[in-house]
Amino acid sequence: MAAPATPQPCLRHGATALLLLLTALATATPLACHHLRPRDATFPWDSLQLLQAMAPSPPQPCHHQQAPVFPDTLLHTNHPQQAAAIALRILQHLFTTLSSPSTPHHWDAQARHDLLNNLQHYKHDLEQCLPANGTLFQGRGPRNLLLNISRYFRHIQDFLHTHNHSACAWDHVRLEARICFQRVDTLIRRMK
Repeated sequence: MAAPATPQPCLRHGATALLLLLTALATATPLACHHLRPRDATFPWDSLQLLQAMAPSPPQPCHHQQAPVFPDTLLHTNHPQQAAAIALRILQHLFTTLSSPSTPHHWDAQARHDLLNNLQHYKHDLEQCLPANGTLFQGRGPRNLLLNISRYFRHIQDFLHTHNHSACAWDHVRLEARICFQRVDTLIRRMK
């Protein structure tokens, strides 16, 4: 007597459904970043303009020891989601740093507010590009990149603290922020 053949059609339909689900999941994340395209070309430029407007005078001449240096190894990625995650982490740290109550009083408050608002909106947009469960960072490499970013911004905080949050130290931080926006621009282009 032959075995009933009913489980086989269910398996075929289940495999088709699973294949469709996996295809949708594989394509959903890259599609989530398409909303960045119109704004991504102007975000770094707009941010640089606002950063300049915050303190239009040239940086005060001062000589500080142990100034932080941006880790260019962060740019060694060709994976679009990894580039988005690195850009997001840089922007999160920039937002935290530039929203500090210890920023110089001579900085233009409206330009600073506009820059922070710009950062907040773009951070939100970038968050939509990343998987919610963090599976992108289970490997060793990306985690090290994120640790390098955290270490770089910790050095910036230490630099400010060491120099008593002086206007000169903040001007140096503003120059570092300029470099960060240029690097974010590079990372945004890698997301495409």
